[in-house]
Amino acid sequence: MHGEYKVPGGKLVVVDLEVGDGLLTQVSVSGDFFLEPDEALPVISASLVGLPQDTQVPALAQAVTTALDEAQAAGTLAGPVSLVGFDARAVAMGVRRALGRSTTWDDHEFEVIHPGPLPPAVDVALDQVLTEELAAGQRGPTLRFWEWVDPAVVIGSFQSLANEIDADGARRHGVTVVRRISGGGAMFMEAGNCITFSLVVPASLVDGMSFEESYAFLNAWVIDALADVGVKAFTAGLNDIASPAGKLAGSAQKRLAGGAVLHHVTMAYDIDADKMLEVLRIGREKVSDKGTRSANKRVDPVRSQTRLPRSEVVAMFKAHFEGRYTTRPGELTQTELDRAHELVATKFADDSWTARVP
Repeated sequence: MHGEYKVPGGKLVVVDLEVGDGLLTQVSVSGDFFLEPDEALPVISASLVGLPQDTQVPALAQAVTTALDEAQAAGTLAGPVSLVGFDARAVAMGVRRALGRSTTWDDHEFEVIHPGPLPPAVDVALDQVLTEELAAGQRGPTLRFWEWVDPAVVIGSFQSLANEIDADGARRHGVTVVRRISGGGAMFMEAGNCITFSLVVPASLVDGMSFEESYAFLNAWVIDALADVGVKAFTAGLNDIASPAGKLAGSAQKRLAGGAVLHHVTMAYDIDADKMLEVLRIGREKVSDKGTRSANKRVDPVRSQTRLPRSEVVAMFKAHFEGRYTTRPGELTQTELDRAHELVATKFADDSWTARVP
């Protein structure tokens, strides 16, 4: 079995191994990294022999670290150990890749879906439907762009409805409130005012990553796509994307037990800040972090920095993703839409879900 792991900003780690009776055997670690002293390499390889094939990344990395520490303490290594361009975790990732437990973008074909406008409640229901289908092996990895007409606020799974929403303001502006299955903050959505997309991937793509690492990993293409439209962007905090002008986007995740990950991003294109502040309570405190000069104007970091129509920005994002990964055009099936509408009726439009955190 052969696996490769490229350390972000570092070197390539290659692992060749065999498995016997459920245990790792004949492990060989190599790569274009730098390692001192030379005698440390066989210690790294030997440290993995005999471990169960289902050993997780933290335990694999700990086995490498412990073996190097013990060898150095015993005086069997000529001098201190120095790993340059890689670390014990990178070796562990190489092992998981060799075993097929960890995959790369290149191991998958992604279906790209961009349907016409749908009610926001249907969009959040589709997040659940497509994630469950991937977990059940009924659909492959999918990137889906949202379009909608009806104004809405989509709140995170664990947010308090009363703390987030000004009910009078929402009624006054005809804003519907729906709760999604993932955590994170509220999304104020009117047609044309933000860019939203959902990515459904197998858990193997983020195998061994912490939540923080997986956010940065799954948002990396977004940051590069923003560069295509002239926006210098970077990861900020746990799940945000920002530019020197302020916050651009927030992302959220939900992981299902069946091995599927939902990751979605909402990006401010040109939001009516006055209206948002009348609807969102928390937004009144956080608006200064959204890239607007005045709370009484607009939150428009993408529009103002790109000077491009929203449709063109979305098209360029889609083109970047399709040029970077193996993709094919797709569409929602009638079965998926039917299931989404069923979930709207039984869950996402029901107060027992929307107000489950009062």
